[in-house]
Amino acid sequence: MTARVALVTGGTGGIGTAICRHLASLGHKVATNYRDEAKAKAWLEAQQKEGFDFTIVKGDVASADAAAAMVHEVEQRLGPVEILINNAGITRDTTFHKMSAQQWQDVINTNLGSCFNVTRPVIDGMRERKWGRIVQISSINGQKGQYGQANYAAAKAGMHGFTISLAQENAKFGITVNTVSPGYVGTDMVMAVPEDVRNKIVAQIPVGRLGDPDEIAFAVGFFTDERARWITGANLAINGGQYMGW
Repeated sequence: MTARVALVTGGTGGIGTAICRHLASLGHKVATNYRDEAKAKAWLEAQQKEGFDFTIVKGDVASADAAAAMVHEVEQRLGPVEILINNAGITRDTTFHKMSAQQWQDVINTNLGSCFNVTRPVIDGMRERKWGRIVQISSINGQKGQYGQANYAAAKAGMHGFTISLAQENAKFGITVNTVSPGYVGTDMVMAVPEDVRNKIVAQIPVGRLGDPDEIAFAVGFFTDERARWITGANLAINGGQYMGW
């Protein structure tokens, strides 16, 4: 496999870390962004102790200017971004009738707006080089909805709309654009949920367990492979059978 430069947004989280590590294991040079420098440096040191050497760059993906500066720094340090994983995301859960405009906007800007903000600075280079891989990390709740997550579900559903439009526009340039939609994965955030609540979630999953971050990372790696070049505009649901749509 040809070594590429990969940028994973939100790479210091549970799924993001697994994606960074998997892409690095495939031989790619991997960068991710951060907002909290102390937390990012601690994460980087922990990864280095396990043999992974990543590049971290400051950047708020909710800001177009900050995202463009982040991409520029990554390309200055590593070279042109050839693989982009739009993984950054937050939650601000509450029922819609109690949701503030700020809670709505924060989630839309970070989860969906970031797809524009980070992809826009890399797409021209990918088109010029006639090669690129872009993967959005959406969610099962973007497919089926979720009580108390109108903002999150709207953003995650919008990510796949972005995928299929971008896929059509860039197919002839050797660029594939796809979506991965994880179900409930055993990240620190999910494991922090009270055990009785987690048990109710697991009871709804036919496979009978939470997902593993590495299982999501494997799917991302699949889409970035040269042999996946005829797959574009697809959404791969990875949720243990909890939601089965077309």
